[in-house]
Amino acid sequence: MTDRRTVLAWGLWDWGSAAFNAVLVTFIFSVYLTDSVGRNVSGPFTPAQYYGFAIGLAGLLIAAITPVMGQRSDLRGTRRRAVGVWTFITVALMASLFFVRDDAAVWFWVGILIMAVASITFEIAEVNYFAQLTQISTPENVGRVSGFGWGMGYLGGIVVLLACYIGFVAGSGDTRGLFNLPAEGGLNIRVVAVFAAAWFGVFALPVLFRVPEISPSGAQTESFRESYRRLFRDLKSLWSQDRNSVFFLISSAVFRDGLAGVFTFGAILAVSVYGLSAGDVLLFGVAANVTAALGALAGGWLDDRTGPKPVILGSLGIMIAVGVTLLFVQGPVGFWIFGLILCTFVGPAQSAARSFLSRVAPENREGQMFGLYATTGRAVSWLAPVAFAASVFLGGGDDRYGILGIVAVLAVGALLLLRVSDPARGRRAAETGRVES
Repeated sequence: MTDRRTVLAWGLWDWGSAAFNAVLVTFIFSVYLTDSVGRNVSGPFTPAQYYGFAIGLAGLLIAAITPVMGQRSDLRGTRRRAVGVWTFITVALMASLFFVRDDAAVWFWVGILIMAVASITFEIAEVNYFAQLTQISTPENVGRVSGFGWGMGYLGGIVVLLACYIGFVAGSGDTRGLFNLPAEGGLNIRVVAVFAAAWFGVFALPVLFRVPEISPSGAQTESFRESYRRLFRDLKSLWSQDRNSVFFLISSAVFRDGLAGVFTFGAILAVSVYGLSAGDVLLFGVAANVTAALGALAGGWLDDRTGPKPVILGSLGIMIAVGVTLLFVQGPVGFWIFGLILCTFVGPAQSAARSFLSRVAPENREGQMFGLYATTGRAVSWLAPVAFAASVFLGGGDDRYGILGIVAVLAVGALLLLRVSDPARGRRAAETGRVES
């Protein structure tokens, strides 16, 4: 089923999920948790380290369970239900962060536990949501549909961040934001969590009403132990029959970690190397999301005409060249110019990677394949941080050299992708053969 209303309903989930990724994980609540709430915590590690340990452990669980959860949804024909159930468990967890005050150490431990569990439930929902891409697109428009979803996610992040900042965070003193909420006990930030939960919940509804449920595959669902046995059998079969998909999962895991590193370390470099103020970083973040969204839309259009592989390789090649250029750039103006160029090509690379996998995923196994997509990504999520830190060390402690670490990860991912066959090329060849015959 593919039409504009269905695609819009599907894309609104991406728009809404920005409330979790941008507001809670990246910019607002995680900072509140490790800074304001974490001031009450003592121990051998910093609050940020404790938070990192919790999210890291959650990442290991995500890597272990998402392929099986996707597989079971495929077998049972419960993909849409899985999106709904796990989305609204995540929404409930987000809303529960309202109780995390900043005046006692116990709330820090409660907060990182909720954030860790929510990251797991969110990922399970997202795996099934990604798998719906094959339901609401065709081989002719899958690139544009995927790009539209990524673009909606970036733009939704801008809107919800600005709404939270203006409404609840801006200003100083005893009350904050347009609504003059008290800052005592972290109330204004706790209300942000509730607002983010409501935002995600509302925009997640259309996909549940518009995108149809899949039919069961016909295979019997088993216990979780049997599900893992089935998974290993499927992996063995995938390796022997479709090694191209395996190589893509490996290569995409590497370059996707490099793409994540662009945003993870971009703000750090903006301040420590190029002299941007905290306010300028926020403005740059908004502009970066706009350019990434536009890049995802343009990349999706190109994806359907050339295939996803050229889009990914072209984006990575440009990012590598711009990253090397940034090594020699000085001052805020240069960072604004080349930093925005860099961010513009993150969107199409991410979008084309998702459309690539949707093209090669075996029928009725899309959920499992996107689970493996999440697993391989988590398995190498240490690459960009380690490469960044190692490059800074080799550069004598200058953060500028961390750019080389990110560039190296992107380059390795691109080299691995070179040996992967483009699925769109095979489809076009098949169509040409049918026409000639």
